[in-house]
Amino acid sequence: MQQDIVQQIAAFKKERNAIILAHNYQLPEVQDIADRVGDSLELARISRSIVQDTIVLCGVLFMAEITKILNPDKTILMPDRHAGCPMANMITPQLLSAAKQEHPGAAVMCYVNSSAEVKALSDICCTSANGVKVASGLHENEIIFIPDQYLGAYIAQRMPGKKFHLWPGYCPTHMVFSREGLARLKQEYPDARIVVHPECRLDVQEIADQICSTSQMITYAQQSEANQFIICTELGMLHRLKKENPSKEFIPGSPNALCPNMKITTLERILWSLERMESRVEVGEPTRGKALASIERMLSV
Repeated sequence: MQQDIVQQIAAFKKERNAIILAHNYQLPEVQDIADRVGDSLELARISRSIVQDTIVLCGVLFMAEITKILNPDKTILMPDRHAGCPMANMITPQLLSAAKQEHPGAAVMCYVNSSAEVKALSDICCTSANGVKVASGLHENEIIFIPDQYLGAYIAQRMPGKKFHLWPGYCPTHMVFSREGLARLKQEYPDARIVVHPECRLDVQEIADQICSTSQMITYAQQSEANQFIICTELGMLHRLKKENPSKEFIPGSPNALCPNMKITTLERILWSLERMESRVEVGEPTRGKALASIERMLSV
């Protein structure tokens, strides 16, 4: 049954002149049929050089919006429009406008986990992979960082010369990791390296052997001499890590680190999306142009 769906997807891809992009947190079978798999920054960069007419984005809504912002003339399909991001919903254009009025001299640095409308009101975007580099390139010494307080705090710790105003947003999935849980795992796997995403709480970051984005986790696992890794990010990441490092062992930092929104996309929904050419993602002007400016500034770093 699943192989039949995979074959139908391949046929529709050819017919629609389509390519499938998938985030590292997607279901294993979705990652396996994708043409490219990566984190937010990787997928954004990949999308700019795509020659196909149609891009199927297997991720959450803000990622599909970024793809459309960078590719206004292409058809961007999202297999399920209900795949949102709770963190992105924690900041709105109205709330950001109020914060800008409160701190009029501050630059707005926006994590890509946010809506197109919020990006349009921001000076520059960043990802967990390039946040420190983006912040260091800003001329302003005062920064409003939205919406993730923990990624913002991680960046702020490495930028002591700048003042950060951190929005109190967070990723619910990354809140499940704890020092106590990791201490128990470390007793069971004493030689394992603890690898933590910067969306985790600061007390979890403090005991990490390495703090990095999902793309950086791939590089770290490949280059490290260690054979065991305790991974503190969404469980979907372990599939790619195991696939690309078959001789190494990857232990989830918590069995509960599941993002339900990332798991909405299935093979059946991808097939339906290509068959019906739905759901199409659109970002209207002038929002697209303004959001593009903040994304382009990030990609130029």
